[in-house]
Amino acid sequence: MSRAGRPSGHGHRVDAEIRWAHQVLSAAGIDTARTDAEWLLAATLRVDRGRLVILDTVDDAARARFHDAVQRRAHRVPLQHIIGTAPFGPVELEVGPGVFTPRPETEFLAEWAARSVEGSGQARVVDLCSGSGALAIAVATMVPTAQVTAVERSPDALMWLRRNVERAAPAVAERISVIAADVTDVDQMCAIIPDRSVDVVVSNPPYVPEGGVISPEVAHDPHEAVFAGDDGMSVITPMLVVIGRILRPDGVVGIEHDETTAAAVLAELGADGQFLDMLTRTDLAGRPRFATARRAPDPVADPRGRMAG
Repeated sequence: MSRAGRPSGHGHRVDAEIRWAHQVLSAAGIDTARTDAEWLLAATLRVDRGRLVILDTVDDAARARFHDAVQRRAHRVPLQHIIGTAPFGPVELEVGPGVFTPRPETEFLAEWAARSVEGSGQARVVDLCSGSGALAIAVATMVPTAQVTAVERSPDALMWLRRNVERAAPAVAERISVIAADVTDVDQMCAIIPDRSVDVVVSNPPYVPEGGVISPEVAHDPHEAVFAGDDGMSVITPMLVVIGRILRPDGVVGIEHDETTAAAVLAELGADGQFLDMLTRTDLAGRPRFATARRAPDPVADPRGRMAG
């Protein structure tokens, strides 16, 4: 007898296999059990998920691979790690151990950034803590004239970032530059990116307070890509100094954050008067998801040599 409790044969019905996987994943507490079951079977068979409806059976070898994949998912290994890719807006990214897996919620930040530079010509966009390159590649794809710089410190994440840029469409990849740097190091960053040269900054940095509750799937992400000190602000706070330097007057910034630190992020943005129009943006569930702000204009000297705001 097989693990599914049915005699083994040379043809196993696709609908029955999906029902079995659905039951296993539901019992493991996975909310998206049916969808995950379909993605896993499609990846096993190397077909588009939509083509499952026209398939009748799978053979023994494919069934064994599928059952192994389902058992891994039941142990809360991220779906994206098992199938090797993660959809993100208009792009598909390769992901795996060593890099943060992009989540659909971050697509709201990518869409906001794309709207911010629509019709502005060759806008310069910088993605800080780029990870897999999700924001950088999505924005470059949605805005065909944007010049995008992706900044990442982790050697493991840089491997995934470079791989994803290389596999992007040539017209997209040629407009993305990858930089290995620490976004909290002001001297290093400002030596690489000139002051007041950037139109839009986006970032999905580490932001969960140490000890914060995370899902079993997020626990598979690198610790340094998830947690950011006791208050969740150990990356965002110093990063804002860099952003204030590289962003041009009236340029805009969008930063994803923990829902418990929304107020803290707005307070940091407004602390020294460098930023205006600070807003918290919510996701479809109404949770605070990311903060946006506009860089204040530079002071202008009046005729008597004094600075006017």
